[in-house]
Amino acid sequence: MRYLTFALFLFLFVACKNEKRPIKTDPALQTRTSGQVKILVDESFSSIIAGQIAVFKSDYKDSRFTVITGSEGKIVPAFVNDSVRLIVLSRMLTHEEDTTYRRRGIVPKTSRFAIDGIALITHSNNLDSNITTEQVLNILKGDAKDGRALVFDNPYSSTVRYFMTLAGVKELPKTGVYTLHNNNEVIKYVVEHKNYIGVVGVNWLLANNSSMNGYIGNVRTMGVRNLKGKKGDDAYYKPIQTNLISGIYPFLRNVYIINCEGRDGLGTGFANWLMSQRGQLIVLKSGLGPHKMMPREFNLKSSK
Repeated sequence: MRYLTFALFLFLFVACKNEKRPIKTDPALQTRTSGQVKILVDESFSSIIAGQIAVFKSDYKDSRFTVITGSEGKIVPAFVNDSVRLIVLSRMLTHEEDTTYRRRGIVPKTSRFAIDGIALITHSNNLDSNITTEQVLNILKGDAKDGRALVFDNPYSSTVRYFMTLAGVKELPKTGVYTLHNNNEVIKYVVEHKNYIGVVGVNWLLANNSSMNGYIGNVRTMGVRNLKGKKGDDAYYKPIQTNLISGIYPFLRNVYIINCEGRDGLGTGFANWLMSQRGQLIVLKSGLGPHKMMPREFNLKSSK
């Protein structure tokens, strides 16, 4: 009986030790490494953020993330008007958006943590896989002479906004530029229509998307030559990692995390994590350009 009582006590003790601790939901009780937080993410960067969160959670078991992905034009209004205070974008807040938070007594904290490129893709059978920045801008202005056309993921995406700003246009031309619904549709469309050029973020293109393997094998990234007088005007460059880091590829964009928590919580901890040595190493391994290159340390041992 004595041994049975001891065994029962031991069982209850182990069960209590293994029971999951409840996550702190009260904002006042959360820390930089515990609690729960919602984060809005431009769908172009969903892959890199998923990788960062996975490693963060492996180190900090009491952290929980709710990730909401969407096109830039859809998630920014939710960020400004809703209760979600953390967002990942390829641009900083506008003056009006920044002012909205400051009126609430919250100063937005913006940190660049990666450098992404926007890839132009074409059918793998196309002999001409190079294009100039000038040709791309002419298509966006409706002045294309070679019959090429651009296909974007959707009209609210950050890639559309990026190229409209670059071309200095307020709206897309009626011909030569088309929008679909998502990146997968862009890939499929380029495979099925050889004269079209797909526009896809490098981060998404590098993601392990097994359902698209049959299509991705039939496209290739194009080389791009920049405008005369700008970096990268001497040759055609592809959006490989070294060209992102050096800044020689023409279509580059920064990736920011914007924190409007207004307190020292899990969102702040995760934003700082992205800028840490470990977070930057994850960016480097993803194929993007890190915000800063971390020094390599060598442990030299004497042979004596």
